[in-house]
Amino acid sequence: MTLFDVFPLFDIEIVRGKGCHVWDSKGNEYLDLYGGHAVISVGHSHPAYIEAITRQLHNLGFYSNSVVNSLQHTLADKLGRASGYDDYSLFLINTGAEANENALKLASFHNGRKRVVAFKKSFHGRTSAAVRVTDNPAIIAPINEGFPVTYLPFNEPAIVEEELKKGDVSSVIIEGIQGVGGIRQPDDDFFRTLRSLCTQYGVCLILDEIQSGYGRSGKFFAHQYADIRPDVITVAKGIANGFPMGAVLISPMFKPFYGMLGTTFGGNHLACAAAIAVLDIIEQEKLIENAATVGEYLRTELKTISGITEVRGRGLMIGIDFDYPIKELRNRLLFDEKVFTGVAGIGTIRLLPPLCLTHELAEEFIVRFKRALSAG
Repeated sequence: MTLFDVFPLFDIEIVRGKGCHVWDSKGNEYLDLYGGHAVISVGHSHPAYIEAITRQLHNLGFYSNSVVNSLQHTLADKLGRASGYDDYSLFLINTGAEANENALKLASFHNGRKRVVAFKKSFHGRTSAAVRVTDNPAIIAPINEGFPVTYLPFNEPAIVEEELKKGDVSSVIIEGIQGVGGIRQPDDDFFRTLRSLCTQYGVCLILDEIQSGYGRSGKFFAHQYADIRPDVITVAKGIANGFPMGAVLISPMFKPFYGMLGTTFGGNHLACAAAIAVLDIIEQEKLIENAATVGEYLRTELKTISGITEVRGRGLMIGIDFDYPIKELRNRLLFDEKVFTGVAGIGTIRLLPPLCLTHELAEEFIVRFKRALSAG
C-alpha cells in the first residue's frame, strides 16, 4: 500500500522538537516559525506537557463517553476561566473541521434554518459542512453542496444585512483572523455590527477561532479585541499542542438534548490531559502576554524591511506580503536559513510560531529573514 498523494512534501523528515526548534533525521536544526499550522502552542516537547500525557497513559488511555470523565469537567472549568466564557458549555471533539460541523448543526437545530453566510477567502475545514462554507470551489465536491451558502466581503455591514433580512439565514461563520486566507482580519467595528445584526435577525454568530484562538492573537480569542460575545466559538489547533483535539464553546441560549451531538474519540482521557497541561502552561508562563509583545516586535521590525508590501496580523499570527511569488524565498528560508514558515496564496509568508517564542529568537529570525531576502 502507498500513501494517497494529496500533500506536496518537502524532502525533510522532522524527528525531534524542543521549544521553538525542530531537528530532522539528518541532524539539522531548524527555527520553527510555523508551529505545524499553528498547532504547537506551548512549544515542542514541553516537559510539563510530556509528564501530563505520560502520567495519564499509565492510568488510562481511553474509555467511552458513556461514563463520567472528570478530566472533561476540569478542562471545561479551566477553559471557561481562561477564556472569559465560564457561563458557556463545552463540547469536545477531535478536529477543527468537526468543531465547525457541530457549530453549524447547533445553529440549524436552534432556528430551523439552512442558509449560511460565510466570507470570501474563508477556510473552515474539509468535512462536509465545513468545506461547504469554505470559499474554495476546488475542494468542494458535488456531495458537499447540500445547503446554500453566501460568501460576502469583509467590512461591508450593509451587504450582510441585506442577506440576513431575507429571514432564511441560520448562521454567520467568520474567522477571528483568516489564516489560509492570508492573515486577514475584519475591522473591530465590523465585528460589533455583525454581532448586532445577528441578534436583530435571529441568526447565530459562529466565531471560528481554530487558528486565531488560544492566545495566538495576544488575547485568548482574536474577537475579544472587538469586545463581542459570539453564540458559538470553535477551537482546535493549539488546544492540545499537537494531540488531536477540537472543541465548541456554546452559549447558554442553546438547549441540549440527548443524542443532539455525539463523538467516539472526542474528549478522551489523553486529549483532556494534554489540553489541561496546555492551559496550565499558558497561564504559568504568561504566553498570551508573550505572544502580544513578541508579535509586536516582529511586526515593527518587518515593516522596516524594504520589499515587503504589507505586514498584517495580531500577536504571533503574522502575514508578510510581497508583490511577487514567494516560493523561492520560502525555500531559501527553509533550506538555506533553516527556518520553517508558512504561505498563503502565492505572495504571502505566514508566521505562526509557538507562543513561547522569545525576543532573542525573534531577533534571530529577522537576521535570517533579511539574509534570505538579500540572497534572492
